[in-house]
Amino acid sequence: MRIVIAGGHGQIALRLERLLVARGDEAAGIIRKPEQADELRGLGAEPIVLDLESASVEEVAERLEGADAAVFAAGAGPGSGAGRKETVDKAAAVLFADAAVRAGVRRFVIVSSMGADPAHEGDEIFDVYLRAKGEADAHVRGLDALDWTVLRPGQLTDDAGTGLVRLEARTGRGPVPRDDVAAVLAELVDTPATAGLTLELISGAAPVSVAVKSVAGN
Repeated sequence: MRIVIAGGHGQIALRLERLLVARGDEAAGIIRKPEQADELRGLGAEPIVLDLESASVEEVAERLEGADAAVFAAGAGPGSGAGRKETVDKAAAVLFADAAVRAGVRRFVIVSSMGADPAHEGDEIFDVYLRAKGEADAHVRGLDALDWTVLRPGQLTDDAGTGLVRLEARTGRGPVPRDDVAAVLAELVDTPATAGLTLELISGAAPVSVAVKSVAGN
């Protein structure tokens, strides 16, 4: 499979690219800064330099041509202001999804956040973030041309992955290593029977492959 990942130099995306390449897939990461390209090449992934905050749908669709799946794993990141929650976490996700439709890429997985909700209230930066993620999710879920899956991890950690997770429509809050989020994404991309599902993810007791198979087709 050829999988194009938005936010290709992000912490989850780098882990995902490594996993995809290791299993024989072709991974391409969309990055904003040319100086990030060598790190992707070092993983065996193809760097695509493109700024999703200024690119057109046509430009993004061009980069998605021929892909078997698209993963949105971009984020403005901690320390960014409310404006970039809107331009990255919401607008870039909407753009990437619309471009996937235009390019004919049906399989689409978006990394969201637990608690994402367009109606979330509050004026803090994190409140803006949860609204932006919720609005992006709602847009993706409204696109009939996509076989979408929304993944909402709990609190992200840099602990070593255990390969054991809890993946359900509702898990309740909890931590999850980025290693395990990447492993779940790799499995979801390869499991189109999870299309149409919004899933929460935290650490748990089920091996990743078992957890994904258990929700597939639900």
